[in-house]
Amino acid sequence: MHSLLTLTRGIRRSAPWKGRARTSVAVAGVLGLAVAGTIGMRTAPVTPAAGHPHGCLSIKKQFFGKAFDSFAGKNVPVFRFTLTNCRGMQVKLLSLGNIHQSITLPSRHGGRTDVILGFKTLKDYVNEDSPAPPAAGGPYFGETVGRYANRIAKGQFHLNGKTYFLPINNNGNSLHGGFVGFGSHVWTGRIVHAKGAVGVAMTLVSPNGDEGTKFEPGCTNNGHPCTGYPAKITVTVTTTLDNHNNLKMQYHAVNDSSKLSTVLNLTNHDYFNLAGENSAAGSAYSQFVQINSKNYSPTDATQIPLPLAHGVPVAGTPFDFRAPHTIGSRIDDVSAPQNLPAQFKQFNQLLIAQGYDHNWILNQRTHATTGPDGLNLAARAFDPSSGHGLTVWTDQPGVQFYSGNFLTGTLVGISGHTYRQGAGYTFETQHFPDSPNQPAFPSTTLGPGKTFNSTSIYQFSS
Repeated sequence: MHSLLTLTRGIRRSAPWKGRARTSVAVAGVLGLAVAGTIGMRTAPVTPAAGHPHGCLSIKKQFFGKAFDSFAGKNVPVFRFTLTNCRGMQVKLLSLGNIHQSITLPSRHGGRTDVILGFKTLKDYVNEDSPAPPAAGGPYFGETVGRYANRIAKGQFHLNGKTYFLPINNNGNSLHGGFVGFGSHVWTGRIVHAKGAVGVAMTLVSPNGDEGTKFEPGCTNNGHPCTGYPAKITVTVTTTLDNHNNLKMQYHAVNDSSKLSTVLNLTNHDYFNLAGENSAAGSAYSQFVQINSKNYSPTDATQIPLPLAHGVPVAGTPFDFRAPHTIGSRIDDVSAPQNLPAQFKQFNQLLIAQGYDHNWILNQRTHATTGPDGLNLAARAFDPSSGHGLTVWTDQPGVQFYSGNFLTGTLVGISGHTYRQGAGYTFETQHFPDSPNQPAFPSTTLGPGKTFNSTSIYQFSS
């Protein structure tokens, strides 16, 4: 079977990227979409980087500065871990927020391409990524998001016989854990060596009442003091890189309470741009995306999913990425069908989100969509200009595809360029938004003494 790399080069030799029809057919082949619509997986053989022996994986740790952590109540050291494989792929992780600062791939024209958005300094991450009040929120570049990724309606949910109140930080709702979520804390990092991979195990202990008034004095929710999240939990995310360009994230969380249940939803918030984070404004819109889903979750005007357990079909809408489409090709088609039930027709999805910012309900795993570690295919992306590709694998039931709609040109990235709409996009593998308030959705409740385990993989090609 041809590797993705070989297939891509062959297409370039035989058919230049000209014309929408020819491009779509070519990219369908690159992304592994068969005529019948099944989605296959192609991986290239390992080729050690020039001048290195096989098994040349490496990792290094360096001091990156100090940042205030509200759990510790003081400034604590932040470290950066650099993971490199034999192909020349390199990943930089920060112990602040277990953040992916950069993911670089060798360029076909020489040099390296950083394919995620990020900041250059620790100060930038502290002040801009997910800043505390009175700031109005941030982009969450590269963060590990929790305790609850995505939105909880009105920042409230009922559990353990009581109602819990969270900080309101997004259009009347609680987003990505609140103002001081997991991405704003300093994690403890430990270097790990797995078979054929190197990585870092990052651990964070989230106390009972996290995001409550004890840790955010003065926090209120519609007149109620913020209770925060119930139960103490210990979270470890082990991130490893191997020579197949697999960046694996293994999430492990333990509810340390013997009496209290809690809610939990974890994800990574990388913004991808396979042409490079310093590429021309809007470049992400020309990249092809494919999502293994036949249903998406439409939302109300505040971006809370409507009470539709199975969402609505993507067929015939701009949300249909079962075959590859460029992100920008239909993102502004607000007059196109969106398959909303009659009682919800007033909610124009592309207008509300200013583009794509929705949960896609992943299809059940099949033989054709089974990848590394038996994971299900979530999504693929491909950039014709660079030849870089990405495949996302997960065991989670959904993926939030977000097209970077709220990047407004006010943030300066790691290479000194501003980020605006079309600069990047996310594939947030996770449970559904607002699941604590929607019993028909897959449960996000973690009972007393219970353990949560999940794995997602970003697999890159070039």
